[in-house]
Amino acid sequence: MSQIVMLAGSEVLSGIFTPNHLDQLRQLGTLRESQAKHSPTPEEAKEWIKGADIVITTWGSPRINEEILAYAPDLKLVMHAAGTVKGIVSPEMAAKGIRVSSANGALGIGVAETALGLTITSLKNMWQLARNTREGEWNKDKDKIRELYGVTIGVVGAGRAGRHYIHLMRNFHVDILLYDPFVSQEEAEAMGTTKVSLEDLLVRSDVVSIHAPSIPETDKMFNRETLALMKDDAVLINTSRGSLIDEDALAEELEKGRFTACIDVTDPEPPRQDHPFRRLPNVILIPHIAGAVNNGKQRMGQYSVDEIRRFLNREPMDGEVNLQKLHTIA
Repeated sequence: MSQIVMLAGSEVLSGIFTPNHLDQLRQLGTLRESQAKHSPTPEEAKEWIKGADIVITTWGSPRINEEILAYAPDLKLVMHAAGTVKGIVSPEMAAKGIRVSSANGALGIGVAETALGLTITSLKNMWQLARNTREGEWNKDKDKIRELYGVTIGVVGAGRAGRHYIHLMRNFHVDILLYDPFVSQEEAEAMGTTKVSLEDLLVRSDVVSIHAPSIPETDKMFNRETLALMKDDAVLINTSRGSLIDEDALAEELEKGRFTACIDVTDPEPPRQDHPFRRLPNVILIPHIAGAVNNGKQRMGQYSVDEIRRFLNREPMDGEVNLQKLHTIA
């Protein structure tokens, strides 16, 4: 039987893995559950990981470096029940042939669904209409309502969240543009999108939804020059990372009242109390809730169980991470 070790604190894990998930894991191997509420320190991890064939990590888990790996010579799989694996993987893992999978696919579903909700409510101008009705109005600004029909949707980044957002958008009568330098023209067409440059996407799109990874090449890719290309009355949605936007430049552009921004992530988080995003009427600022929150975390638990089952059955894993291409992913 495989030895499955949970290398994270019970306080975090209990929100991700339900009792049913744990029962499923016990059917797959001998499960060693978290030994403490808190996630282990690197020193504690050496004891926790002893004898493991499969390790489950998540938020707060330590980086599995060479020192920790020495205590688990038979380790074959690290299943990360969260998004990015950059905080837990080490070069030694690739050298030892240890496979890594991430629940980013499950996490991306929530991100895409949130982006869809922001798309619909912003085009409908619901935020302003809600303020108007609270102030006693009824018909004011109804002329600014747009349906999710006959508009152009620009998607920046076709990772797991971006692809699911595209999948959701294909249920509507819209044109979908894609900017992603790592996606070929053929792949873009297969997804039902048209591959374009970032500049072309910004000029043409009524909605721009950001799903690109936070890597040096994407740092502040939305800046004075690129933001100036956006249409009047467009909607900018960021459920990715705050580092992708030059926030000072965006605030200056929003001060003009040209378009609306839906901001789920900032850099840093939270934004300072006097940040323009907190006061501008054309900004919808939400507290980093696009991914897995509350019961949504349990989707990652089931995904992790299913992924471990696929691994043990020698089936292709859905979320396997290519450690050689770690630089290009979120």
